[in-house]
Amino acid sequence: MSEDVDPRDTPIHPRKRLNLIGHEAAEAKLRAAYASQRMHHAWMITGPRGIGKATLAYRFARFILRYPNPEKLPSGNGLAVPGEDPVARQVAASAHPDLFTLERAYDFKAKKVKTETSVVDSRRAESFFGRTAAAGGYRICVIDTADDLNNEAANALLKTLEEPPDRGLFLLVNHSPGALLRTIRSRCISIELSPLSTQQVVQASTETGILTQEAEARRGKNDFWELPEMAVGEELQEIAAIADGSPGRVLDLIDSIGAKAFQSFLTLAAKLPKLDPIKRFDIAEMMTGRAQDRDFTLFCELLGQWVADTARRNALENRVSAGAWAEAHGQIAHSIRVANALNLDRRQVILEAFSAIETAAGV
Repeated sequence: MSEDVDPRDTPIHPRKRLNLIGHEAAEAKLRAAYASQRMHHAWMITGPRGIGKATLAYRFARFILRYPNPEKLPSGNGLAVPGEDPVARQVAASAHPDLFTLERAYDFKAKKVKTETSVVDSRRAESFFGRTAAAGGYRICVIDTADDLNNEAANALLKTLEEPPDRGLFLLVNHSPGALLRTIRSRCISIELSPLSTQQVVQASTETGILTQEAEARRGKNDFWELPEMAVGEELQEIAAIADGSPGRVLDLIDSIGAKAFQSFLTLAAKLPKLDPIKRFDIAEMMTGRAQDRDFTLFCELLGQWVADTARRNALENRVSAGAWAEAHGQIAHSIRVANALNLDRRQVILEAFSAIETAAGV
């Protein structure tokens, strides 16, 4: 792989995706704001990872750059721009002069993405807004993601948000709004995206070509990606059902030992309050041997979410076991944190988690 190519620049990068599954209400709201000719200068698009937040941000940016006059918009409520349009091609190639992306930099020497967005990067956005728009319309900054800004970068961005440039637009992609500076949040209009349905996850993973393109991307850059077997049919349906409404998460779950172990757990959990002792041990064994750190992490995330959802469902139904499930969730989360910090035996951590689940289910 060429040393001067960012490995994140794959065919499935959000700025290259023309289709967006779901989120029609959010699209309509953004379009209406633009058509009103009184559009706010900063929008924060929030929601869980992998559900299309960045895709929506680039989709809105592409639409505004393609139609700089809000009085002359095409019919409809969406934000579609044809892929053959010159603006769409420029955005896909990161070549549009009026679009700037603020994100974590890629360190070509170390061959890895930096852990945070620095103040140097943030000041580049300030410099971008100091220029005149090349096409005479909006200058747009997509911040992907605002979660990655370090304190200095966030404060530098805040200064620009407080004194917004004329016809300047900020689109902040954000997973955890509560972690962002309150002063930044207060200057943005927030649009919260909801997780997709299972069928929408399947649709987004197939119709948009994410899985096919991801396979090709991994083949072409196998020093950065591992090439999995692509899921189809019934297997894809099963993966989509545990993807928490996130097409992006499907890519993490495909060919994952952690995902397979969790699927085995779901089958086992159907017979609670007792878990088959042999099968529970087999699941724990899956986390040793060929399993990697990411498999263990993924299994723990899925298991923790399942226990949390069970506790929440019991609480809504006013069941006496709600407290026991909440306690089990706390115990499991603590055990996982300690195991990761001290590099303890994963098998034992999982077996203890299963014991906590049995206890809660027996209340």
